Amino acid sequence: MGDVSRETPPAPSAAQGVFADRLPRAERYADLLVTVGVERGLIGPREHDRIWERHILNSAAFASLPADGVRVGDIGSGAGLPGIPLALARPDLEVVLIEPLLRRATFLQEVVAELGLDRVSVIRARAEEILGVEDFDVVTSRAVAPLDRLAGWSLPLVVVGGEMLALKGDRAADEVAEHGGVLRRLGGGRPEVVAVGGADGVPETAVVRVVKVAKGKAGSVRSRSPRRT
Repeated sequence: MGDVSRETPPAPSAAQGVFADRLPRAERYADLLVTVGVERGLIGPREHDRIWERHILNSAAFASLPADGVRVGDIGSGAGLPGIPLALARPDLEVVLIEPLLRRATFLQEVVAELGLDRVSVIRARAEEILGVEDFDVVTSRAVAPLDRLAGWSLPLVVVGGEMLALKGDRAADEVAEHGGVLRRLGGGRPEVVAVGGADGVPETAVVRVVKVAKGKAGSVRSRSPRRT
């Protein structure tokens, strides 16, 4: 996709601690987001100046949560957030980017190839289309949908004993209070709101963490996952 643009915002000092020797790949990813990503409509042009804090570091903030070496499914991956920053920060993980929209999935495949992420793959599908075909130790998401619908797409893909990790920000506690019943019907245990980031220059955000304790009831949430994620 070409060389790094001179217009790409420089990596903040916090990025070194997050990505270590993979920082050059994270810098290249930032460049792809603000150039190719903007050109293809995957990232808004106004996101240029905050691509690191709002998107890349925000997505990597919960990198300490998954256990070592687990298989992660990132639903509604879009431009690769949070899946690609997570994979860069945690090279021990196997990460599957799940995205239904062709132009987004194509971008993801190109990014994975260019960054040499040999433990990352892309599936072009809605979450419910791979149910019974794929399962994961952890399912992640960021800015995809309200928690009830999100859990309906995420928890069925999680193995019992695995977990759903949803980057939710300021509304995390409110959504947990509102949708706890749906989480239980889907086999989830008691949800936990985990504050991540907030140190060494990494922006603080909130993650809803739900361990899957049972298979759950089919049909608890029937809405289809969106084409635009």
